[in-house]
Amino acid sequence: MTSMKKAVLLPASALLLVATTGAAQADRLGLERLDEVLNYTADYGFTHIEELSVEDDSRIEAEGWLDEEWFADIELSLDSGETLKEERERLVSGAWGMSEDDIRQAFEMARQEGMTTFEEIDISRSGIIDIEGQAENGRDIEISVRQGSFEVVEIDRD
Repeated sequence: MTSMKKAVLLPASALLLVATTGAAQADRLGLERLDEVLNYTADYGFTHIEELSVEDDSRIEAEGWLDEEWFADIELSLDSGETLKEERERLVSGAWGMSEDDIRQAFEMARQEGMTTFEEIDISRSGIIDIEGQAENGRDIEISVRQGSFEVVEIDRD
């Protein structure tokens, strides 16, 4: 390899490594901010949440039901509660998902397993709630609990 190719290839490789590392780092929010998040989603009008995901430390995306017909996908500012993005759709499938109490109980199970920050919480139609986050030791952790019983069905620690 010529010295000219090395001079171009090494900086490009370093830039690619930095970009890849940054993209792989997921945005997380401390569990102590859960009340704030749930207050904003309740103020917006959600009755059932299908998914909450952290966009960065100042924005969160929520998907769920406002009533039995209206489904919403929104992005909220955690600084002000302001709606930054909003999509609503009328659906005939009927509301389903997690109640505020379901979310709180699932996060309590996650906290007991050592989770301190979260990236995402979602629920499947079968009633399994998955929470992705990070433990105090900095390692990734994913916890699955059964809606209703809040029995932990799986824990994956990376």
